[in-house]
Amino acid sequence: MTRPAASPRSTPLGSRRPEWAGRNYVLLTAATIVTNLGTHGALIATTWAVFDTGGDAGDVGLVAMARFLPLVLFLLIGGAVADRVPRHRVMVAANALNCVSQALFAALVLSGHAQIWQMMVLTALCGTGQAFFNPAAEGMLMSSVTGEQAGRAFAVYRMAMHGASIGGAALGGALVAFVGPGWVLLIDAVAFAVAGGLRAFLEVSGIPERAPGGGLFADLREGWHEFVGRPWLWSIVAQFSVVVGLIGAVESVYGPLVAKADLGGARPWGIALAAYGVGTVAGAVLMTRWKPRRMLLVGTLGVFPIALPSAALAVPLDAAGLTAAMFVSGVAIEIFGVSWMTTMHQEIPEEKLSRVSAYDWFGSTALLPLTTALAGPAESAFGRSEALWGAAALMVLVTALVLLVPDVRNMTRRTYTKEITGADPTAAKAETATRAETAALAQSSAPAVAPASAPVPAPASADSEGALRRDG
Repeated sequence: MTRPAASPRSTPLGSRRPEWAGRNYVLLTAATIVTNLGTHGALIATTWAVFDTGGDAGDVGLVAMARFLPLVLFLLIGGAVADRVPRHRVMVAANALNCVSQALFAALVLSGHAQIWQMMVLTALCGTGQAFFNPAAEGMLMSSVTGEQAGRAFAVYRMAMHGASIGGAALGGALVAFVGPGWVLLIDAVAFAVAGGLRAFLEVSGIPERAPGGGLFADLREGWHEFVGRPWLWSIVAQFSVVVGLIGAVESVYGPLVAKADLGGARPWGIALAAYGVGTVAGAVLMTRWKPRRMLLVGTLGVFPIALPSAALAVPLDAAGLTAAMFVSGVAIEIFGVSWMTTMHQEIPEEKLSRVSAYDWFGSTALLPLTTALAGPAESAFGRSEALWGAAALMVLVTALVLLVPDVRNMTRRTYTKEITGADPTAAKAETATRAETAALAQSSAPAVAPASAPVPAPASADSEGALRRDG
């Protein structure tokens, strides 16, 4: 047998990147590292900026709600736009808006004249930018890796993303304590500018052009049919609507309040958030090696420990106990995150990724404005500890209910190939050569085999119709 000139798993001479880490993947990862460094510090800075103006838990909730409300309102439109125009342009425009809003926020805080309504307006602009950015970014990332190596690529990407979160949270907490929240917000504005510049160089010529559609609302309807036709998808999104809403209230309102009252201020809360980031990195490292066959089942089981930080704050545990709970939660959620992204990449057609992702984001964040706004009144009505215990119990309950869905328990990983946008051409040629060799061997050992260019039929699964549509 004659071996091909290169293996599909080899890297080009002089390159230290694996073949799945193409140009777009590297740019997307680098830009995400930059934005996460700034954003995770800014989240802490925003809360303490409210406190510095004399605000209380209710004011913190209102500012958080102002960010989440436009995020929910504009997500679906953002997803449809991202499937119509080049996704990198949507991402750059969103980064520009975030840069301007955070710079103005920083100027107000540094001037000492910031008011709650001004903070709400500027955080609302930031949330609007995120509504357009998130579906475009997710669609772009999923279009930039191969199907076979998707799980590993997503794990490495998320490892880099959460590694930046560690530094951002730790640095943000320290800077808030030493120089004040205004400077941290300014750093976030600069980070958005740098990341937008990186994303401007993304290559989109390899992504197939979409056929002309029937307009924005027709695209939204098409995305809705894709969404509701998959029980595993809408049931987990419904689950995360509750889970994410509760996490938002805990991290935006209750966590800082407990840190201020019982743990000594911003620094221990920043360390706890950094521990969560360390846990996500550890989980991502695990998922670069582990490819569970039942992705959604394993991922959903990983959601249960997300309730641990709420319980730790309810006790409340000391700083060390809270840090440990945040670390375990980070490991567990990363198992879910990589499994979820791999499932989406496997089951959703590329040309519909941003729209379906928008429904995912919309459903997952739909309750955030409500839960953050009600966090303060809930504390007054039931007590802080009782509200936190209730949040932990609800997270466990909705996760247990999702396990009743057959698709969640039974969906399995399958192997298929997918074009790599911005990938290395040498690796692509090697992969083509290997496919041709494999096809020749198959034809010599079987009387009738589909050609190498034909799609590989998917095994029977709970979502076989969607799989067949994806593979052609």
